[in-house]
Amino acid sequence: MALNQAQRRVLHASLITVWLGTAVVSALEARGQSLQLMQQANVQHPIWQAIGIWGGIVLDAVLGVAMLLRPRRATWIAALIAMGAMTVVATVLAPTLWLHPLGPLLKNLPIAAMLWVLISDEDTP
Repeated sequence: MALNQAQRRVLHASLITVWLGTAVVSALEARGQSLQLMQQANVQHPIWQAIGIWGGIVLDAVLGVAMLLRPRRATWIAALIAMGAMTVVATVLAPTLWLHPLGPLLKNLPIAAMLWVLISDEDTP
């Protein structure tokens, strides 16, 4: 399958927005919603909370910047693996996120599909 340039740009821009946007929002909410999520997941120790929150922020930022600067098959694969791992961790720590009305984990399914399309694109370097 080969995507045309416009399709590739839309997928690319959407994924960059998701990853960098998530990093920024998570950092802005590090003491708010991000911390609250960790507490709801029963992660109570401040060190583990900080590792979870800031580790996720750094990972999201690194992947977003990599997507911006090096939109390559290896980048899409790394993002798919990271998202899969984060989804598994979130499922173990807070399985009720699958039932959340805004679908924070359900949204990973179409994102995974977008990544798979980019990985499978014949013109992806």
